[in-house]
Amino acid sequence: MAEEIGVGIVGTGFMGAAHAMAFRSAPFVFDTALRPRLEVVADINREAAEGAAARYGFARAVGSWQELVDDPRVEIVSITTPNVLHSAVAIAAIDAGKHVYCEKPLAADWAGAKAMAEAAGRSDAKTLVGYNYLRSPAAAYARTLIEQGAIGDPVYFRGVYDEDYMADAATPFSWRCRADVAGFGALGDLASHLVAAAEQMMGPIVSLAADLRTLIAERPVPAAGDAMEKRTGEVPIAADMPKRRVENEDTAQALVAFQSGAMGSLTSSRAHWGRKNHLAFEIFGSEGSILYDQEAMNELQLFRRNAAEAPQSGYSRILIGPEHPFYGRFTPARGSGLGYNDLKVIEVAHLIEGIAGRETLFPTIADALKIERVLHAIARAATEKRWVEVAEIA
Repeated sequence: MAEEIGVGIVGTGFMGAAHAMAFRSAPFVFDTALRPRLEVVADINREAAEGAAARYGFARAVGSWQELVDDPRVEIVSITTPNVLHSAVAIAAIDAGKHVYCEKPLAADWAGAKAMAEAAGRSDAKTLVGYNYLRSPAAAYARTLIEQGAIGDPVYFRGVYDEDYMADAATPFSWRCRADVAGFGALGDLASHLVAAAEQMMGPIVSLAADLRTLIAERPVPAAGDAMEKRTGEVPIAADMPKRRVENEDTAQALVAFQSGAMGSLTSSRAHWGRKNHLAFEIFGSEGSILYDQEAMNELQLFRRNAAEAPQSGYSRILIGPEHPFYGRFTPARGSGLGYNDLKVIEVAHLIEGIAGRETLFPTIADALKIERVLHAIARAATEKRWVEVAEIA
């Protein structure tokens, strides 16, 4: 039987549940070298922690992340808290010699992100940051096609990541609207994934110009206060309900230049009606192009120059199947399709194999800091209304 490794998860919301399910599933899907053992779940709401422990099979529940980090049976600390806590939890865990699996963005500010990277740099602990969309079989295959020269030299990346979870002005104020807790808004929550995808496909972004906008300036504050995951309809919204100013951006856009000389554009919003998880990109090359959309995550569109002759001109639809990265671990049937939580299973399997020395982990905290640097360059460019070199963020 595979050696076990103890896991502690901080946070019991949607992402905490996704991590718990992934740790339970990864060893069965991927036959990992180590078998995760769910030891401790922590939440400031002790009742929520106890419910998660019972539901997912943790050995125990605690009411503070410090207690989880201090537990000698916990060897991997999984961080799914609001952004403001990422840095403190990660640094404490790393300094205690524990491996860290942290959701993005790294922290609510640049200082916190740098501190995390510095802690990781002085430790042998392994780290991984949750850019799970890089694990999409279709996105991974897009990168393979580029490396194989299927579209020639990549010259332009057009990316968008839109959702509508805050498109309704009646959606209550939450921690995601607070600069001190979330840091960025759409830029950190969504565009961080877009930057990760752009650099995975095209290489480093070196300079950019940008604009940030808050489309809905104020939001109602329910009597319960800053409920962390409230959505419209879950709490009564009264016409005379007090409102609070939104402290970060709803929409971000940037023109970017890559180190390769290629150009690109990135746009992202949490307030664009109709979009649910529209992480999409188009990559144009000298000999063709590739289209991908996370809302149709099990397919890829490919155009090759030699397909340009009528009557067969147009894109070819590639339906992802077992011959593409990771897919065959879940099902041998093309067209059955994978889902969001499967990407988390792939990510957790990569973490475990990295800890076991079988794979080289990516993106680590050090890698994620490079993505964070681009986000802060976008913010600076928007504030100062000029082209910014990413290297200016130090």
